[in-house]
Amino acid sequence: MAPLLAIRGLTVGYGGRTVLHGLDLDIARGETVALVGESGSGKSQAALAVMGLLPERAAVSGSARFDGTELVGLPRPALDRIRGARIGMVFQEPMTALDPLFTVGHQIALPLRAHRRLTRRQAAACARDLLRLVELRDADLRLSAYPHELSGGERQRVMIAMALACEPDLLIADEPTTALDVTVQARILALLADLKARLGMAMLFVSHDLRLVRRIAGRTAVMRAGRLVEVGPTDRLFAAPAAPETRDLVAAEPAGRKDPPPPGSPVVLEARGVAVSYPGRGGRPWRPAPRRVAVAGIDLAVRAGETLGLVGESGSGKSSLGRALLRLEPAAGIVRFEDRDLAPLSRAALRPLRRGFQPVFQDPHGSLSPRMSAGAIVTEGLRVHEPALSARERDARAAAAFAEVRLDPGTRHRPPHAFSGGQRQRIAIARAMILRPRLVVLDEPTSALDRTVQRDIVALLRDLQAAHGLAYVFISHDLAVVRALSDRVLVLRDGRAVEHGPVGAVLETPREEYTRALVAAAAP
Repeated sequence: MAPLLAIRGLTVGYGGRTVLHGLDLDIARGETVALVGESGSGKSQAALAVMGLLPERAAVSGSARFDGTELVGLPRPALDRIRGARIGMVFQEPMTALDPLFTVGHQIALPLRAHRRLTRRQAAACARDLLRLVELRDADLRLSAYPHELSGGERQRVMIAMALACEPDLLIADEPTTALDVTVQARILALLADLKARLGMAMLFVSHDLRLVRRIAGRTAVMRAGRLVEVGPTDRLFAAPAAPETRDLVAAEPAGRKDPPPPGSPVVLEARGVAVSYPGRGGRPWRPAPRRVAVAGIDLAVRAGETLGLVGESGSGKSSLGRALLRLEPAAGIVRFEDRDLAPLSRAALRPLRRGFQPVFQDPHGSLSPRMSAGAIVTEGLRVHEPALSARERDARAAAAFAEVRLDPGTRHRPPHAFSGGQRQRIAIARAMILRPRLVVLDEPTSALDRTVQRDIVALLRDLQAAHGLAYVFISHDLAVVRALSDRVLVLRDGRAVEHGPVGAVLETPREEYTRALVAAAAP
C-alpha cells in the first residue's frame, strides 16, 4: 500500500545556504513517525515545507506527496483545501501562532466554518466540545477568552483543538506538548493515541523530548545539521542506536545535582501570603463576576546561591507567582527583596531596584524584539540603569555578556530570528545577567529546547549561579531539569502549596498523592 505521505529528496535553502538536505521519509496511514534532533537540525523546516508554510525567500525542491497529491509547488487555493481539513498542524509557539485580536472560540471555529461549512452556532458548539476534548478547564468561559488570558499550556491545548477540528488524515505536531506539564502531557498523548485509533489518523511527531517519543512513536527518524542520520523502529533505535548522533541524543538527559548554597547564605527573597487574582468573566455592571484566584497565600524564601523549583500542572499558578515576586503582577501579601518590602513601592521607586531581580521568560521568540539586534536587546537595560555609558561601552558589555553565555560575540549584531531557539534563550539569559542581578526568576527557560541544548543551558545556569552567588526561582514542568538544577521544590496546585522540601525528598519520596502523580507521569 502506498504511504499516506511520501517525502523524497526534500531540500530547503536560504540565500544559497542549505538547511535541509534531501530528506526521504514515508508515513503510512495510521502510523506515528517521530522526527527528532538537536535545535537547528531541520525538523521544523521539514514540517513547514510539507505544509507550504515556509517564507517566500525559502528555496524548496524535491517532493512531498500526500495521498497522491504533490504538495511542493501546489498553488495556494488547492493547498488551502488540504491544510486544516486533511492535514492539521500544531505549531511550536502557540502565542505567536494564535491571533491576539480574536477570541479562542472564534479561532477554533474558523476551520470548522471554512472546511465543514458549519453555521456560526454549530461551529461554536463544536469548538466547545473540542476544548473539552483536550481537557481545557471551564471550556464555556475559555471560548470568549483571548490568547493572552490563557497560560502557556492552555494555549497549546487550544492549538491542538484547532488542529483536530476537521478530523484530519495527517496531524503534523511540531513540539505539541512543549508548554504542558507532565500530567497533561500524558493525557494529551493518550488523547492523540485514541484519536489515531478512532480516526485512522497518521502523525508526524516533531519533538525534542525522547521520553514522549518512546511513548507515542512507532518509528523514529533522527536528524543532524539538516540530514537524516538514522531511522528505524523506536524501541530498537533507542535500545541500540547505530549513529553517533543518536547516541548523543539518548545520553543527553540533564543529570547531576548543583552544589548546595554556602552555609549562612543571606536570604535574597522572602514572600509571605502572596495572593494573585484576576477579574472574572461574564459579570454584569450591577453584579461583577467573582474574581478568579490564581495564587492563594504562598510563603517562600530563597537564599543567595540557592534554587527554588516551582512545579505543578498548567494553570497551577506557577507563572502568576513568578510575576508577582517580580512585581510584574498586582498581588496581595509581602514580598521582600534583600530585606526591603516591595509591596508599598511605586513604579518609579521600584525602577532602580529592578536591576537586582530579573526575569527570563518562557518564550524567547516572543520576548525578544524582532526590530532590534541581539546586542541591542541585551544592552537595553543598561540604557535605563547605567545611562552614562557610551555606545562603545555598551557594545563592549554586550560582547562580554555574549561570551559569558557561550555565544559568539561576533553574532551580536544579528536579529533574533537569525538564532536557533537555544541561542535565543541564551540571549534572554544574557539580557538578565548583564545587569548583575542577585535574583533571577526563570519561567520555563528550557521548555522549547531539545535535550542536548537543555543540558547545556542547565550547565550554564549552574556556572552563572556559582560565579555570581545568584538566587534562582526556577519554574518548570520538566522534573528532570528541576532535579538537576534545584535545591528545594515547591509543588503548586490550583494556586496553593501542596508540598515543599529538598528536591531529592520531594521528587523521590513524595508525600502527597498529587506530587506522586506528577512524578509518575514524568517517568520514562
